Amino acid sequence: MTTRTRRLRSVRRLVGARTGAQPKVVALGGGHGLSASLAALRRITGDLTAVVTVADDGGSSGRLRDELGVLPPGDLRMALAALCGDDEWGQTWSQVIQHRFQSGGDLHGHAVGNLLIVALWEQLGDPVAALEWVGRLLGAHGRVLPMSAVPLELQALVKGHDPTRPDEISTVRGQATVALTRGEVQSVHVVPHDPPAVPEAVAAVLDADWVVLGPGSWFSSVIPHLLVPELLDALMETKARRVLSLNLVPQPGETDGFSPQRHLEVLARHAPKLALDVVLADEAAVPDRESLREAAQRLGGTVALAPVAAPDGLPKHDPELLAAAYDRIFRMHGRIGPWR
Repeated sequence: MTTRTRRLRSVRRLVGARTGAQPKVVALGGGHGLSASLAALRRITGDLTAVVTVADDGGSSGRLRDELGVLPPGDLRMALAALCGDDEWGQTWSQVIQHRFQSGGDLHGHAVGNLLIVALWEQLGDPVAALEWVGRLLGAHGRVLPMSAVPLELQALVKGHDPTRPDEISTVRGQATVALTRGEVQSVHVVPHDPPAVPEAVAAVLDADWVVLGPGSWFSSVIPHLLVPELLDALMETKARRVLSLNLVPQPGETDGFSPQRHLEVLARHAPKLALDVVLADEAAVPDRESLREAAQRLGGTVALAPVAAPDGLPKHDPELLAAAYDRIFRMHGRIGPWR
């Protein structure tokens, strides 16, 4: 039996053994990174809330945002899909809401889930209630909330965005543009500068046992949560333990050439008072473990290394291995036995 097989069997036994002793977990992020984290976390807890960025301005989300003035639904849809179960109902609905129309007309590129979410927003007039309705339809294993009540514009200060002026600092606007920008991102901010947080998201963070931040696009999906003042205050005030989950590889454009420890340094520049408890990284993605340990220590945390990458060699997380890693962290660094 291989080591990976033993790990997968172990996490399945742990999941099956959890009855009435589940941690309250809040996961923050957006896009594929948050989806990976949610697909893992739903395997080890039934009390799971996703708090999702609302700065997307590309593709179907950007079109709906521009035309209807709504929150961009795409990252919210992806989070809901990740929370769908592995049974026939869950997998069917996950595929349906992720389905994109292919045509020569106005529907081309729109995701079914985006249209469903926006339709319920217009019917109910309440983004949180609408997402709960979609979650019930899907049988989602958790709750999905937007991080802010208004759509946000992401702006980045980028050094060398114009390759002919390598030392010039430029402002790059829009999440889709920032994610693929040339040059070196120095910092990001959102417009409006003090956006209102969704109260339910703040309450979830304050009531959590664990808060998980990342993985995901660092400047466009992870750090934006720290730019919503009420949400950052909640992250600093909560009694929950805080886990930062690092990416497997740097993201082309946005974090080209970043070491694991540089990700921590960038995060600390945007939220210098935010402390961490654990930094989770794939053991094969950390060439300089001592530097990462020192960077985590400066933020008050320790490093947990584990094999969490998919075995096919692609830079994506394996949901069951990631679940096993989260479960070990929760048990080693949290309460042993029943949770509150």
